[in-house]
Amino acid sequence: MRIRKQELGERNIVGAKVEARRKAINMKQKDLLTQLQIKGIDLNASGLSKLEGQLRYVADFELKALSEVLGITVNELLDIDE
Repeated sequence: MRIRKQELGERNIVGAKVEARRKAINMKQKDLLTQLQIKGIDLNASGLSKLEGQLRYVADFELKALSEVLGITVNELLDIDE
Protein backbone atom coordinates (compact mmCIF):
# COMPACT_ATOMS: atom_id res chain seq x y z
CA MET A 1 0.00 0.00 0.00
CA ARG A 2 1.38 3.38 -0.99
CA ILE A 3 1.36 6.28 1.39
CA ARG A 4 0.10 9.64 0.19
CA LYS A 5 3.00 12.00 -0.43
CA GLN A 6 0.96 15.20 -0.69
CA GLU A 7 -1.11 16.90 1.95
CA LEU A 8 -4.86 16.72 1.47
CA GLY A 9 -6.21 19.43 -0.78
CA GLU A 10 -9.22 21.68 -0.33
CA ARG A 11 -11.22 21.03 -3.50
CA ASN A 12 -13.76 18.69 -1.93
CA ILE A 13 -14.81 17.47 1.49
CA VAL A 14 -15.65 13.90 0.54
CA GLY A 15 -12.30 12.60 -0.66
CA ALA A 16 -10.98 11.47 2.70
CA LYS A 17 -14.33 9.80 3.48
CA VAL A 18 -14.33 8.01 0.12
CA GLU A 19 -10.84 6.67 0.76
CA ALA A 20 -11.62 5.65 4.35
CA ARG A 21 -14.85 3.87 3.37
CA ARG A 22 -13.19 2.14 0.40
CA LYS A 23 -10.46 0.81 2.66
CA ALA A 24 -12.94 -0.14 5.40
CA ILE A 25 -14.76 -2.44 2.99
CA ASN A 26 -11.45 -3.77 1.59
CA MET A 27 -12.04 -2.36 -1.88
CA LYS A 28 -9.12 -1.55 -4.15
CA GLN A 29 -9.12 1.62 -6.22
CA LYS A 30 -9.39 -0.41 -9.43
CA ASP A 31 -12.49 -2.16 -8.09
CA LEU A 32 -14.09 1.16 -7.18
CA LEU A 33 -13.27 2.48 -10.65
CA THR A 34 -14.89 -0.58 -12.24
CA GLN A 35 -18.08 -0.13 -10.21
CA LEU A 36 -18.19 3.57 -11.05
CA GLN A 37 -17.75 2.81 -14.76
CA ILE A 38 -20.70 0.40 -14.58
CA LYS A 39 -22.72 3.36 -13.28
CA GLY A 40 -21.57 5.53 -16.19
CA ILE A 41 -18.88 7.49 -14.35
CA ASP A 42 -15.78 7.77 -16.54
CA LEU A 43 -12.98 8.24 -14.04
CA ASN A 44 -9.40 7.03 -14.35
CA ALA A 45 -6.95 6.01 -11.61
CA SER A 46 -5.34 9.44 -11.54
CA GLY A 47 -8.71 11.14 -11.20
CA LEU A 48 -9.73 8.86 -8.33
CA SER A 49 -6.42 9.45 -6.59
CA LYS A 50 -6.92 13.21 -6.91
CA LEU A 51 -10.51 12.89 -5.70
CA GLU A 52 -9.42 10.92 -2.62
CA GLY A 53 -6.62 13.41 -2.03
CA GLN A 54 -9.16 16.25 -2.21
CA LEU A 55 -7.27 17.74 -5.15
CA ARG A 56 -10.17 17.65 -7.64
CA TYR A 57 -13.78 18.72 -7.50
CA VAL A 58 -16.53 16.11 -7.29
CA ALA A 59 -19.62 16.50 -9.47
CA ASP A 60 -23.03 15.81 -7.98
CA PHE A 61 -23.60 12.76 -10.19
CA GLU A 62 -20.21 11.37 -9.10
CA LEU A 63 -21.15 11.91 -5.46
CA LYS A 64 -24.38 9.98 -5.94
CA ALA A 65 -22.59 7.08 -7.65
CA LEU A 66 -19.86 7.02 -5.00
CA SER A 67 -22.43 6.77 -2.23
CA GLU A 68 -24.23 3.92 -4.00
CA VAL A 69 -21.05 1.94 -4.72
CA LEU A 70 -19.62 2.46 -1.24
CA GLY A 71 -22.94 1.68 0.47
CA ILE A 72 -23.24 4.93 2.43
CA THR A 73 -25.45 7.97 2.09
CA VAL A 74 -24.49 11.21 0.41
CA ASN A 75 -25.01 12.89 3.78
CA GLU A 76 -22.43 10.58 5.34
CA LEU A 77 -19.95 11.46 2.60
CA LEU A 78 -20.64 15.14 3.17
CA ASP A 79 -20.46 14.67 6.96
CA ILE A 80 -23.99 16.03 7.42
CA ASP A 81 -25.95 14.98 10.49
CA GLU A 82 -29.39 13.78 9.50
